[in-house]
Amino acid sequence: MANGTIAFDTLSTSGQISGTAKSVDTDYIVKGSAKTTVAATDAAVILDSLNVSSGVDEGTGDYKYSLTAAFSTSVLYLCNAGICLGASAVVRTKSAEASTILLDLATMNSSFSAVDSSHSVATFGDLA
Repeated sequence: MANGTIAFDTLSTSGQISGTAKSVDTDYIVKGSAKTTVAATDAAVILDSLNVSSGVDEGTGDYKYSLTAAFSTSVLYLCNAGICLGASAVVRTKSAEASTILLDLATMNSSFSAVDSSHSVATFGDLA
């Protein structure tokens, strides 16, 4: 069986979805939506995720997440991190081991000291 190509500019529903968003431009799907999300506990236990295969707690405020699908460039430049899940810590991406398939994060308190904290991030960019 041969694979083909489907080309379209807008994706619309047949009216089965309630609310106002019943169509979306395909550019938004390709460029504007998160390609990876992860919400995790202070021990890197994944609560919810997209494109994340596993998480590791590597010490106080130090977390690494392996990605299912690789990005075309390092995740370091693609991450949008912030305070989330009621946490009192700031999440930042680290460059130490960040790659196209590994998200390297740190959580810090307001004094910029490492602290274990629940966290969530999203990454945007092109998948490889």
